[in-house]
Amino acid sequence: MANDPLPDDPPELLPARMLNEFAYCPRLFYLEWVQGDFRDNADTVDGRRVHRRVDREGGDVPAPSEAPFEKLHARSVSLSAPVVGLVARIDLLESDGDQVVPVDYKRGRAPDLPEGAWEPERVQVCAQALVLEENGYRCVEAVIYFAESRRRVTIPIDEPLRVRTLELLSQARATAGCGVMPPPLVDSPKCPRCSMVGICLPDEINHLALGEGAEPRVRGLVPARDDALPVYVKEAGAHVGKQGEVLVIRTRDGEVSEARMNEISQLSVMGSPQVSTQAVQALCGRGIPIAWFSHGGFFYGLTQGIGHKNVELRMRQYRAAFDERASLALARRFVNVKLRNCRTMLRRNLRDLPDGLLGDLKRAAESSLEAPNAQTLLGVEGNGGRLYFGNFAGMLSEKAAQLGFDFTSRNRRPPRDPVNALLSFGYALLTKDWTVTLAAVGFDPYLGFYHRPRYGRPALALDLMEEFRPLIVDSIVIEMINTGMVAPDDFVTRAGACALAPAARRRFLETYERRMDELVTHPVFGYRISYRRVLEVQARLLGRFLAGEIPEYPAFATR
Repeated sequence: MANDPLPDDPPELLPARMLNEFAYCPRLFYLEWVQGDFRDNADTVDGRRVHRRVDREGGDVPAPSEAPFEKLHARSVSLSAPVVGLVARIDLLESDGDQVVPVDYKRGRAPDLPEGAWEPERVQVCAQALVLEENGYRCVEAVIYFAESRRRVTIPIDEPLRVRTLELLSQARATAGCGVMPPPLVDSPKCPRCSMVGICLPDEINHLALGEGAEPRVRGLVPARDDALPVYVKEAGAHVGKQGEVLVIRTRDGEVSEARMNEISQLSVMGSPQVSTQAVQALCGRGIPIAWFSHGGFFYGLTQGIGHKNVELRMRQYRAAFDERASLALARRFVNVKLRNCRTMLRRNLRDLPDGLLGDLKRAAESSLEAPNAQTLLGVEGNGGRLYFGNFAGMLSEKAAQLGFDFTSRNRRPPRDPVNALLSFGYALLTKDWTVTLAAVGFDPYLGFYHRPRYGRPALALDLMEEFRPLIVDSIVIEMINTGMVAPDDFVTRAGACALAPAARRRFLETYERRMDELVTHPVFGYRISYRRVLEVQARLLGRFLAGEIPEYPAFATR
């Protein structure tokens, strides 16, 4: 995709902390300040702990005209400097005669450097000094307090540091306004400990930019699994409320369960449970989506907060979606890898492999890459789907067939037999997870490249889930039937529609979530991460492709 700059005025006032980020890594600055991305890790959480005391406002700040100051000890002082173009929140402001001294708290140890601190830290306190000077205060030095070593390091605000700070400020403004993300660092020791490494994907981007045949030099993502997990509420008449930082779920029978909000990735409500206004507001405020399903498992949609600020990504998405050539190129990729993964499923699981079946599917996958238009591609996918589902029953055990798990073809809306009921429910869950992931990354889940827009349909989620249908959902269905985790009496049939009974639905959800937490080897990068993290990595790689950082979208094709 073309990497077109997006003309836009940069923010008028740049926070001093963002200048620190720019000096440390321009790409990190762009992700946080321009695109509004942020993610915690142990270091950032510990950093907030160190700042707890100085984050509480306290103490009086006298006017500059009152110098010399007898005693000044003010916490969390916010000031702006419109002329220089900076804004700063100073952790602690002290005085030394007629001058003020900003004190900045850092969580780590003081480095053994002649300058006393790394450049990004010195630039940040210099920016604070510039803000103080524009407000009329005299400031010739600053202090950085390193909490781990309990040491105060004095930083002179000399001319070379002032020049460097203003130079970086000008560069940061230009970077923020150009609409092009700076390239990732190459094999940098800064990256593994960065909280944003899973968003930035520096090793992955550099590896893909080298093209085919490049040796993998991709460090594993840590953690491999997400700490926060979905919460499902299924019981009719259940009520979800909020007490402090905890969701409290009460059933009609009086059972009570709790879930801490910092351990929740999403709340999924199936059927008619009620969610209080307080709970909805708290979840929206924390960026935790609420997914709504029907009793039968149909995915209705999401309730979420204001959403991601990354308008650049959505603009590129819209541009590509309305470009027939760009959309077709992505659609070919989605269908190709879906058919390849279907072929792998048959090769692994089919009891009696018909002659020529794998060759036919291989040719279908190859022809998808040559489809001249979307209509032809739909036909190729349909033919491949008929080959796959026409042999799906052969992946079920003979005992399952004897129990009544017959499968002849795919049917839906509503599904009319137990196997199709399981497939439909699994696809609804996967659609939900892709919709949540895409919204969290900054995409519009409702505008796709292959599935065309339709009211209420998350077309982009359906696009990206194509290659994962057989790997996640179909494999779960086969496992549950073949191992006896579901039986024919676990289904309810009414007016020709078949659905899972509540107890079986609970078992399916548990199996699905275990699969999403299962570690798999990424076929491109070679590291092991959970399927849940794979979804996020793939979504972010699609964004990097649309931004022109990598030559093509690296689809997830297992072997």
